[in-house]
Amino acid sequence: MTIQTQISTAQPVERVHLAAAYRLIAEFGMDDSIFTHISARAPAAEGEHAFLINPYGLRFDEVTASNLVTVDLDGNILRDDYGQGINKAGFTIHSAVHMARPDVHCVLHTHTVAGVAISSAEEGLLPLNQWSLEFYDRIAFHDYEGIALNLEERERLIADLGTKMIMILRNHGLMTCGTSVGDAFKAMFNFERACKAQLALMATSMTPRLVAHDLAEFTARQGEDWSARHEASGKPDPEWEAYLRLAKKRCPDFDS
Repeated sequence: MTIQTQISTAQPVERVHLAAAYRLIAEFGMDDSIFTHISARAPAAEGEHAFLINPYGLRFDEVTASNLVTVDLDGNILRDDYGQGINKAGFTIHSAVHMARPDVHCVLHTHTVAGVAISSAEEGLLPLNQWSLEFYDRIAFHDYEGIALNLEERERLIADLGTKMIMILRNHGLMTCGTSVGDAFKAMFNFERACKAQLALMATSMTPRLVAHDLAEFTARQGEDWSARHEASGKPDPEWEAYLRLAKKRCPDFDS
C-alpha cells in the first residue's frame, strides 16, 4: 500500500502535509504547549498570498488538516473552523518570511530545551559532526527583541535572514524554512539533534574536535548537491514519505 492510498485526499495536500508536520513535531517532543508555529502557503483557492497556521489554543497533537487557520499577510483571517484565531507573535514571525521570500513554502519555529540553549550561546551551533555540518556557514542570526508582537520587527528579521533558510533566534529558539513542508521539517529534525549532540559533548570533560573549514564546507555542499539532484528527478521525497507514514500510524486523524 502506498502512502498516497493511506492518507485521505479530502483535504488539500498543503493542509495535509502541514498537519502532519505538527503531529510529527509533537511526536518527537519538539512542541511547546500551545506555542510556536509551523506555517505553509495556503492552497490558491483559499486566498492569494495567504498562509496556513495553527489555531490558537490547540496543542500540536490536536492539529488536523481541516482546523488549520488561513490568514493573509495583513492578518485578516480568511478561514478559521476552530474559531479562536491565531497567536499574534506567530503571525509576526511567519508573515515576515512569507511576505519577503516567495521561494519559501514552509516556516517552522521551535522552542526546545536544546534549541533555546544553543540560541543562548554566543557561539551558536559549532561544526562538530555530520549533523551540524549540514548547516555550516548557512545559519542566520536575529537578536532578541522580546515577544514578537511588534510588526516593525518583521523588517529586521527579514534583513537578518537574507537568502538563508536556517535561523537562530537569539535567546529564543530555532527556525527553518523550506521549499516544501517536508524540507522544513527534515531540516528542523536535524538542527535539533545537532544542538542536542553539542550540548551532550559540552556536558563532558572531553575536548571538542571541530571540523576544519574546507571539510565542513565540502560536506555542506555534498548535502545540497544531493537535495538538488533529488528535486530535479521529480520523484517523491522518500524520507518525507517515511515521516508521513509515521504520522498516519501514530496519528491517524491528522489528515481529517
